Amino acid sequence: MTPADLSRALFDLVTASAERRRASGASVSLELTVDQVALERPKLREHGDWASSIALRIAKQLGTNPRELATELAEGLADVDGVQSAEVAGPGFINIRLDAAAAGALAKSIVDAGDAYGRGETQAGRRINLEFVSANPTGPLHIGHTRWAALGDAIGRVLRAAGAEVAHEYYINDAGSQMDTFGESVLAAAKGEPTPENGYPGQYIADLAAMVLEREPHLLELDDDVALHTAREIAYELQLGEIQQSLARFNVHFDVWTSERRLHAKDDEGVSAIDAAVERLRAQGHVYDKDDAVWVQTTDFGDDKDRVIRRGNGVYTYFAADAAYYLDKGDRGFEHKIYLLGADHHGYVHRLKALAGAAGDDPERDIEVLIGQLVSVNGAKLSKRAGNIIELDDLQADLGTDALRYTLARYPADSPLAIDPELLKRRTNDNPVFYVQYAHARTAAVARNALAAGVDRSTFAPELLQHETESALLGALQEFPRIVAQAAELREPHRVARYIEELAGLYHRWYDNCRVLPLGDEPVGDLQRTRLWLNDATGQVIRNGLDLLGVSAPERM
Repeated sequence: MTPADLSRALFDLVTASAERRRASGASVSLELTVDQVALERPKLREHGDWASSIALRIAKQLGTNPRELATELAEGLADVDGVQSAEVAGPGFINIRLDAAAAGALAKSIVDAGDAYGRGETQAGRRINLEFVSANPTGPLHIGHTRWAALGDAIGRVLRAAGAEVAHEYYINDAGSQMDTFGESVLAAAKGEPTPENGYPGQYIADLAAMVLEREPHLLELDDDVALHTAREIAYELQLGEIQQSLARFNVHFDVWTSERRLHAKDDEGVSAIDAAVERLRAQGHVYDKDDAVWVQTTDFGDDKDRVIRRGNGVYTYFAADAAYYLDKGDRGFEHKIYLLGADHHGYVHRLKALAGAAGDDPERDIEVLIGQLVSVNGAKLSKRAGNIIELDDLQADLGTDALRYTLARYPADSPLAIDPELLKRRTNDNPVFYVQYAHARTAAVARNALAAGVDRSTFAPELLQHETESALLGALQEFPRIVAQAAELREPHRVARYIEELAGLYHRWYDNCRVLPLGDEPVGDLQRTRLWLNDATGQVIRNGLDLLGVSAPERM
């Protein structure tokens, strides 16, 4: 019996109780769906497999007291197939214990479901645009971008696992003064001149300059303006390509790469997407003219001040591109937009929410802005190429993709994080990623050894899974779909990481107590075959969890 089956049984009992009360003339105002019948794991295993507080929540709606309703529901649960007992505790909690066969049946269900186990429909019907990283194409990705790459990709994975349609999007900030400064820095390096004031330093600029000269050998013979444009465009193409390659090596893939330049480009009638966006906001009644400038009245939606969208000299502000980009996402059919921004972007939260309101959307429903905190690396050397940052490529080369991604996804985005490289290189149990991957490798080793010993899955007798470590392991396996749904709803993939760490611990304890392989000349029996199902189910869930974090599940370590 799965948690979903048990929730359905409780829901049916509650519905039947409400109907009986209505038939007797009682006033009943029950508003409940099966998804709202939540189950929890008791803190103490002796209290059973599951607990429900549904009686406490709805007793008033049914015109009764919680303990009386809980007693009624517990009596009904006792007649449900697969339920061994149901007891009332405290003011109206229900502790439920499943019989061994019903609890153990989950192992086969998981193996049969395979990669699909844990996936659900709680986010079904939602089209979500998830924008993350979006680093300027003026330099290599650094540790801050790395955290968002790992977290953003994992958030997208859990949202998809929960049924949402998600597009990973990278916004290329390839317009504005920073691009000119970038071009000037590359051209100066090509000429052998010092870095311009406020320019971009680092060996990577010299490397780009060399590649630009290789692509355009006559660069230094061109007029200054043409040379600057040429250096900027070639270097931009090369740097963006490097960013894309770095992300691909990090197992992060984007569905859409949107160029800011596209928003500034004029159509055949001389109108840009930014021009059109300003007029659309004006039509909504939130744009006004003052001091020769054009303003958006974002204070209507909680911003601390109105924002200039076009200066008195006719030049658009960066906010104008934000507006055009937001509207563009909606035009592409994305009803919900999630922005993942760095720690230095707190000021953007109210601004973007106000922009959503000015566009006619609901700022509390249609847009989310997640702010990530700083991450540091203890004892790490600065980049040899950039000189003043820690690059993604350097971290990945030093620690490996799996260790880095797992660590960055293991903590909430709003918590500062310090990475210990020496810990992540250890092949010991105090290294979380090793601990989990080793558990998966152990399940694979057990399966290989079982095959060699003649133990297969030809028989499944779940009633034999009665050891206390088997009960605990099955209880944890049941939790995985709920953990995935919760991680998606809260945008917190670290919940998956912490869950599979707990699952790994339960598996190791089970492994120490329950043998899959027969001892000596002991014949292969149904217990060994059934335990192989449980072993393989555990490996499947760990594998599914690691995949949601973008981390591999090795079969040998």
